[in-house]
Amino acid sequence: MPRRGRWGSFVSDPGSEHLLHEAGNPAHRCRVEHDAATLLVHLSGEDGDGWTTLAVDRATRRWSVAQAPTQMAAASRAVEALWAQDADPASR
Repeated sequence: MPRRGRWGSFVSDPGSEHLLHEAGNPAHRCRVEHDAATLLVHLSGEDGDGWTTLAVDRATRRWSVAQAPTQMAAASRAVEALWAQDADPASR
């Protein structure tokens, strides 16, 4: 396991109520959004390129994760994978 240093934090971005960035590295962003059914957590790459999205079903806490070059593509893939679990009885 790599040696860990002191834990850092993400801080709010003054330009957006939903956007956070790593303290000292504004290119590394985190965005959280939700609707009645789904919670999405978007995390950019360390240098700002590429996105990882965690999609969580608010009712069951089932989740899926996807990566893509754009935030929208990662979110779409994560949400599609999450709701595809509804069609698979083994995932319940």
